[in-house]
Amino acid sequence: MKKNIEPEALNQLSGSINYRLELTYMAKKNRHQPTLAEDIIWQEILRFRKTGYKFTRQKPIDRFILDFYCSELNLAVEIDGESHIMKKGTDELRDRFLYQIGIETLRFSNDEVIKQLNIVKDKIINKCSSLTLSRGGGSTKLNRRG
Repeated sequence: MKKNIEPEALNQLSGSINYRLELTYMAKKNRHQPTLAEDIIWQEILRFRKTGYKFTRQKPIDRFILDFYCSELNLAVEIDGESHIMKKGTDELRDRFLYQIGIETLRFSNDEVIKQLNIVKDKIINKCSSLTLSRGGGSTKLNRRG
């Protein structure tokens, strides 16, 4: 399936995804002040390639800052706090935009991360595995321990 990519999201010379320079300060600030759920998912699941893949925190992509992003898989992991209850429509538009530029999004609530961490971990590992297989990868290098 061919995706309709919004031209302003891509650098015409390199083909890479643009980001707004003013977001780098906010992303850095967010990295130094994570929410409890963000800190838990980073420490317990995504840090040090525990999934088998490198994730970065607070990654600027076009006009957004993604909570966690794996460039190898084009996978975003978003943690939705209470403020997202009122922003469901905005989140859906954001996810649709990201999908159009080739990025899939996994979303979890703060409560899911805090109260059901093993389920969240399994969902992330399964998504990494399915993306690896769907993109022609051989055996997965996922670490289910940790």
